[in-house]
Amino acid sequence: MTTTPTLVPAPAAPSAPGVASASAPAGPPPTAPDPTQGPVGGPAGDAPRVVVLVGNPRPASRTAGAGRALGRRVRAGLADGTGAADAGATPGAGHAGDVGVVDLATIGAELLAPEHPRADVALAAVAAADVLVVATPVHKASIPGLLKAFLDLYGPDGLAGVVAVPLVVPGDGTHALVGEVHLRPVLVELGAVVPAASLVVPAGALADLDAHVETWWRRWGGAVRRAVPAAPAAAPVDAVPSAAPSTTAVAR
Repeated sequence: MTTTPTLVPAPAAPSAPGVASASAPAGPPPTAPDPTQGPVGGPAGDAPRVVVLVGNPRPASRTAGAGRALGRRVRAGLADGTGAADAGATPGAGHAGDVGVVDLATIGAELLAPEHPRADVALAAVAAADVLVVATPVHKASIPGLLKAFLDLYGPDGLAGVVAVPLVVPGDGTHALVGEVHLRPVLVELGAVVPAASLVVPAGALADLDAHVETWWRRWGGAVRRAVPAAPAAAPVDAVPSAAPSTTAVAR
């Protein structure tokens, strides 16, 4: 049964389990920048690893900013032991902890190449997440080909054990079901657990992003927390490596 979405106005080894991509050639590591940003892993006992996968072909997009905001809220909710926000909580509170970000716009050119070392780094980082926020715009009533091409590089069960949270940023509410109809089945096919409805934030509603994220967390935070094994009651937050992209000054 399809879940109704909530609509609100050092490189890792290429042979990581579930990655069906070609191995990087022997020799020195690639000189191109690492496609991952922020903390994408850590020793056992740290807060759950939250990674944001951005499927927008435009770098530094508003989709990326929305994904980071949702990732921070999820991370904060898991770290402080709350499944849902308190009734009197201020929308956006507790978003100080940063998250790992994999922005596919930075590696799109190599996804279809026979060898793709930076994509292999990104594949390993995404597969190592405890919680994966998949942030995507809507292109031609579906997810962008960039995002699908990246996910197609995984083998069977490539995201096994990952708790995935779809975030869709359509031009308007007409395509509110894209996350449920087009993205959820791919994530489930790869072995991810998708315990909550997609968060859908139309581009025109991004000015109130924090309130929308908080509304979604109040409804689905408990389900997300129950799906993450052994989420700690409290944990230190990682330092923020860079400012979050603006959610208003760049194109969707």
